[in-house]
Formats: sequence, structure tokens, C-alpha cells
Amino acid sequence: MARQKQAQVAVTPRAKVWLEVDGTYIFGLGICRILEAVEETGSIKNAAAAVNKSYRHVWSRIKEVESRLGIVLVETQVGGGDLRRSTLTEPARQLTARYREMRQEVFAIVEEQFSADIQEIVNGVRGTA
Repeated sequence: MARQKQAQVAVTPRAKVWLEVDGTYIFGLGICRILEAVEETGSIKNAAAAVNKSYRHVWSRIKEVESRLGIVLVETQVGGGDLRRSTLTEPARQLTARYREMRQEVFAIVEEQFSADIQEIVNGVRGTA
């Protein structure tokens, strides 16, 4: 009985990128998105809504990362009414930008180094099964 050739399968390697302090997760895509939302909206409250998290969660994550890294990430200027505004510090801007760059660099390496190899292994094996 002749074997029927199976269709090729598209396999894409993926990776996750995060930062640790003393072996403990501290910074990844979630907090990066939170900080970017603070920068875009000008407030922690609006940032929380933008990332679909509670104010308490967002505030707690910011404070946790600040404490673990030993740097201030968000500055809040207090005033009456619309004068209250939260902005990222320069280290926070640099950290989020570099994290995004690093993440893209890792994805590019994974794609370049492993995509063709994995594709060949999977489809080579499937073709002979």
C-alpha cells in the first residue's frame, strides 16, 4: 500500500524574554506595557485601564520593580484637578526601550537560527512517517 504524502506543517519557534534579579522574575512584557501605558496616558489610573488591570495591581507592580531594581520608574506631579500627571523617569524610558530592542533581537536570532532547522526536522520526519 502506497503511503500518502502528508501536507507540510509550518512550525515557528518562539521565545520569551524577561529580566531577573537574583534568580527571581522582575521585568517582562507585562510591566513594560504598563510603563508604556503610563507614558502614553499620563496617569497610573488610565494606564491600568489601558492594560486591563486594576489600579492596585499596576501600582504594586511599579513599586515592586522600583524596589527590586533600586531606581524610580514613575514620577507623579501632584496638583489640583487635571494638574496631576505621572511620567516615566529617564531610566524607565531607557529600560523599556532597551527591553523592547532586546526582545526583538532575541526573536530575530531565534527565527534566523532555528526556524529552518525546526521546519526541516518536522517536515522531514513527517514526510517519512
